[in-house]
Formats: sequence, C-alpha cells, structure tokens
Amino acid sequence: MNRRLKYLLPPAIVVLGVVVAAGLIASRKPVETREVSAAAPLVEVIEVEKRDIQFTVPSQGTVKPRTEIALVAEVGGRVVRLSPEMVNGGFFEKGDVLVTLEAVDYRAEVDRARSAVTQAELRLAQEKAQAEVAVREWERLGEGEASPLTSRELHVRDAEAAVEAARATLAQAEKNLARTQITAPFTGRVLEESVDVGQYVPRGTTLGRIYAVDYVEIELPVTGDDAPYVDLPMAGSKDGPYPQVHLTSDVGGETATWEGTIVRTGGRIDERTRVLHAVARVDDPYGLRGDREAPPLTVGAYVDAVIMGRLARDVFVVPRAALRAEGEVWVVSDESRLHRKPVSVLRRQGEQAIIDEGLEPGNRVCVSPLEASVEGMQVRVAEDTTAAASGTLP
Repeated sequence: MNRRLKYLLPPAIVVLGVVVAAGLIASRKPVETREVSAAAPLVEVIEVEKRDIQFTVPSQGTVKPRTEIALVAEVGGRVVRLSPEMVNGGFFEKGDVLVTLEAVDYRAEVDRARSAVTQAELRLAQEKAQAEVAVREWERLGEGEASPLTSRELHVRDAEAAVEAARATLAQAEKNLARTQITAPFTGRVLEESVDVGQYVPRGTTLGRIYAVDYVEIELPVTGDDAPYVDLPMAGSKDGPYPQVHLTSDVGGETATWEGTIVRTGGRIDERTRVLHAVARVDDPYGLRGDREAPPLTVGAYVDAVIMGRLARDVFVVPRAALRAEGEVWVVSDESRLHRKPVSVLRRQGEQAIIDEGLEPGNRVCVSPLEASVEGMQVRVAEDTTAAASGTLP
C-alpha cells in the first residue's frame, strides 16, 4: 500500500495544481488599459507686427581735448607771479595772465629803443632840411640835374632806413616786454604746471600744459560690419550727415550720459584692425555754461558710445533667442502647433534680431528654448505671453 502511494501521490499533486491554476485563471478580472500621452510643452510667444527701427552702432573711446598745447617762455626771466588758476586742474578764461616774468630789463630795452627812434627821426628831419638847401643851391649855381650825392638824397634814404630800423627795434622790445606776461590763448584748463615763483626760466622753457574746454572729441572705431548701418560724414563734406551719439561712463559708481555728434571721420582705415575712426564732439564738457545737469566729461575718461544709424522701415523685431537654426524661427499656428519658418535676418542688434522677410503681421513667434522640437509638434501657449512686438528698441 505504501509503495502504491509513493508512486501515485506526485502525479496527484501535479494534477491538483493544474486544476487550481486553471480555476484562478478562469476567475480573474480583465486588466484595464489606458492610453499614455506625453504632455505638450509650454511655450511663450510674441505676436509680431511691422515697424520702423533705427539701427545703432556700438563703440567706445577715450575723451581727448580738441586742443592741447605747451606753455613756453618766449623770453627768459625770473617768475614773479603765478595766477591762482595756474595749478593742475585749474580753469582759466581766454586772455588771463597765467605766468608773469620779471620785466625790469625789458622795460629798459623799450626805453632805449624809444630814445633811438627819437634820435633817428631827428636825424631824418635834419637830413631832409639839408637836402632842400642843397637842391636850392644847385638850382641857383649848377647846371643840369644834381646827383643823388649832391642833392643829399642818399643821406635822406640812409636816415629813413635808420628810422625804420629803430622802430623795428622798438617794436621787438615792446613785444619782448609783453611776453613777460604769458596769457591764455583760449578758455581752458591746466593739465600740468611745471614752474614756481622765484624760478629763473630761460627762453624756450616749458611752463606747463593746457587744453581747451569749449568742446572735447572722442575717436570711436567703427568696424566694416557696422559701417553699412550708419551714415558717416566724409572728408570735405559741409552738409553732413552728422549722426547723433549717446555716451555713457561710470562716474562715482553711477552711470552718467552725454549727447554728442559725429563731426568727421579719420583720414584712413586702420591697417591693423581694419576699422574706420569716427570722431564725436561734445560741447561744453565741463558744464561751464550752466545749461546741462550731466557731470563733467573729463579728459582721459573712457566712455561707451552708441551711434545712431540709418532707419529701417517695415521690419519685424524679435529676440535673438527666437532664431533657431540659421535664418529660421518657429511659428505657433492657431491650432498650437509648431511650424518652421525661414526668415531673412537683416541685422542682429544687441539682444534683438531684425527681420525683413519671411514673417507676416500677426505671426506668433516662439521665444522659448526647446530641447527637442519637430515640425507640427503640439505645444501649449503660456497665458499672457502673446504681445505685439511693436515697442521702441532700446
């Protein structure tokens, strides 16, 4: 009996397991299936419209005076007085006496020269009187025409030449006396003072350096890529154009601004950098006329510049981030699907791209970065992001 169970029990267990498994399978509920769909990406768009925009050309440069000269002593002498403005950074007006040299010796030269003129004029008068007497005597006693020597004409000429020489010496002495006072040839500022009271300065000594303050100039490099977008005055042109330029610089931790004008261009293109230098002019840089509130535009300051260029009409302006491939943007249709749009980029300017062909007014251009995008892809447009891109470009 036991041997019989040993052989029948395993098959019975297997059969029982199969029966139980079949029952479980037959009694299970069907599995519910759901379709999984990826969420459409959320994007921001701008609605573009045609507009006019002025090109701008960025540049930078260093402020330079329009005139800078050295004050040089034209006569030698001891310095007896310095103007209070004859210090580094001092302002002065045209005609101000900046340096005075000792003038005693030069006044004595003027007095001697005046005396020499008087003596020469006296001799000339005497020679003319003697010449008249000689002519009358020759007419009474002589025959024919009197010679220059007989008529004392040569004596008169010599006396006249002596008078002219004496007057020239007097004029030179008076000029040397005037040169003991070194005056300002223009309204300006002292860049450097290199003399002091009591110092003897020989003729030709540099007393300091000064520069004019009626206006300053800034050389602004313009690259070949930027040149087509701005009208620059050419050499010899009297009618312009003279583009406006906005200048900015950091003054005491704050950004200061000034307005200038491009008045001319350099004489040649730089051979090394291949750029053309436009010269900007800013009037009254130190505000001496009191007609502006901007801080002084100091000589030597480094400034950033934006030159106002040509006007582009009927163009579209989008953020540079909207450009996907070279010359392409994504446009979102009314059904919220992406469509590739080839465009013609007229210029990239700052953070904007200026497009002249390829878009239509009212197109919604996607400005959101997309890691993966394909033609016709479904997207969701973020609320309150659709706006007309028709404002003024900064």
